[in-house]
Amino acid sequence: MGANRLGERWSRRYIVIRHNSSDQSPPAAGSGIDYAALAEFRRTLREFVAFSAAAARAEGLAPQQHQAILAIRGAPGGQLSVGDLAAALLIRPNTAQELAGRLLKAGLAERVGDPSDRRRVVLRLTAQAEAVLSRLSVAHTAELRRRRILLRDLLDRLEG
Repeated sequence: MGANRLGERWSRRYIVIRHNSSDQSPPAAGSGIDYAALAEFRRTLREFVAFSAAAARAEGLAPQQHQAILAIRGAPGGQLSVGDLAAALLIRPNTAQELAGRLLKAGLAERVGDPSDRRRVVLRLTAQAEAVLSRLSVAHTAELRRRRILLRDLLDRLEG
């Protein structure tokens, strides 16, 4: 999938989320909003992000490197161009280029020719990255399962 197509997909997703979230007219200021649930939900998300960053660092990765290898592994065919990586992580292309360089230098990714377009180069994970990502994914899945009931309850409270 080309950078433009992935970028368009992310843009459409953002637009759909924005559109769907504005389908209902907002409640009058202060009425019907469970501020405690909203604050707790945001705190729980921040706790998960902090957990994720700590888990990545424990594996010797920067959090953004973990996000990048997860994006590459989750992409169709397990490979992404730098432009697609930028779109997937919602970062600028030059930042994605620098991140790709760090992944290559760390032995976490390799550049390969795109079989469907010989002019294009994509990133693919190395066996080392696959092993690290597998460990991190097990830990992240366990953490999400641990928080599942709390998140579900908070979302139910926020639905009203």
